[in-house]
Amino acid sequence: MTEQNTQPQAQPAADPNAPVVNPQAVYIKDCSFEAPNGPFVNAQGANPSVNLNISTRATALAQDVHEIVVQVNLEAKAGDKVVWLLELQQAGAFMIRNLSSADVGQIVNIVAPNYLMSFARATVSELVVKGGFPPFLLPLVTFEALHARAQQQAAQQGASSPPASSVN
Repeated sequence: MTEQNTQPQAQPAADPNAPVVNPQAVYIKDCSFEAPNGPFVNAQGANPSVNLNISTRATALAQDVHEIVVQVNLEAKAGDKVVWLLELQQAGAFMIRNLSSADVGQIVNIVAPNYLMSFARATVSELVVKGGFPPFLLPLVTFEALHARAQQQAAQQGASSPPASSVN
């Protein structure tokens, strides 16, 4: 028989300077669903047209803790009648530590919103179904492209804008 060592192995100490990105909480910050005429407004059976707007924002809550909010606004209309309206602020608190400012920007503008979208997608679908309508599935969103476009616009404005002290 072989001897077995029953003493626990000492784990190497975690590097205190290692990058950290951890969700701390995911929650609905604000939510509203309205079906002004109930589920009967669309009696003709035609699919309503849906207007979708998605935006994000980030706020520092404490040192190394950021709140990221994905704002989803939906309006479904059949002709000129509103079928349903939905506003959702899906939020999360994220611990972000030991990253460069560029990396923090990518976490705040790309990684965290992508993470929160699955929660927003489930909430939107559930609310629409509970309102008496067929489920609505949020489309995939490319936060990477939105972030790149925002950086490009900021660079163009910075290069083409006159100095702050000039008067037009």
